[in-house]
Order: sequence, then C-alpha cells, then structure tokens
Amino acid sequence: MSKMFVDQDVIRDLATLLNETDLTEIEVQDGEKKIRVVRNISVAAPVAIVAAPAISVPVAPETAVADKDHPGTVASPMVGTLYMAADPESDDFIKIGDEVAVGQTLMIIEAMKVMNQIPAPKSGTVTKILVENAQPVEFGDPLVIIE
Repeated sequence: MSKMFVDQDVIRDLATLLNETDLTEIEVQDGEKKIRVVRNISVAAPVAIVAAPAISVPVAPETAVADKDHPGTVASPMVGTLYMAADPESDDFIKIGDEVAVGQTLMIIEAMKVMNQIPAPKSGTVTKILVENAQPVEFGDPLVIIE
C-alpha cells in the first residue's frame, strides 16, 4: 500500500474557509484523492445554541419573511462573506436612498478567496439594506431591497 501525499496548505486553506463561512464541513476530491475537513462541534452544547442563526442583524420574524418575499429583494447568489465596499478605506457601494442602475455593483461577496461583485438586477431606489459589512451570508439570504 503506497502512502498518499497530503498537501498541508490545502488543508489549512479548507480549514480557513470553514471558519470564514461558518460551514461545519467541506470536502474536495481530485480523482481518487479525497480530503474532508470537519469542524468539531461540542456535543455537550445545547442544541439551541448550535442551531442559532449566525445573522447579526436583529430582524423580527415577520419582517424577515416580508423582506425575503418582497419583489425588489436582491438575494445572495452564493455563500461567503459580504463586503459593502471595495476596500476598508472606500465608501460603501450603496446606501439607503441611492438610485441604482441595472448592473451597478451593490456589494461584494468573498467566496473561496474570490471577490464576486453583486450587480443590481434592476434599476430603482435602495429602500433597505438587510446585511452588515463583513457578515457571512448563505445562498438565498436577502441582501437589499430595490424599489
């Protein structure tokens, strides 16, 4: 039986990705080689704490449902970390009351060390921003409402 070469940098990158995205496990496969990294979650922790959402913006349940179903809601197309500006020294891409055009960058989501611009799907006025800078987001999370 031959030994499998394990690239420790890949494992470190995967572990970092777990921490940055609040995922509990990630698996990659290249041909016959497969690497799975799992974050240890304490079994002794109460289920309510483990299952609590990682959203830092307090939103009443009925408001969250209404925002998600609003016809002007722009939803996250991916899992990652959301940034409101191109860099810490720059102004935010948008603020409440701004007029935006189709294709205009609303925010950036970092996924696997790639910065993905989130474009406006329609023109209109930004009436609500539902996320905070550097917040982790999941696929389908409501980000902003454009009316």
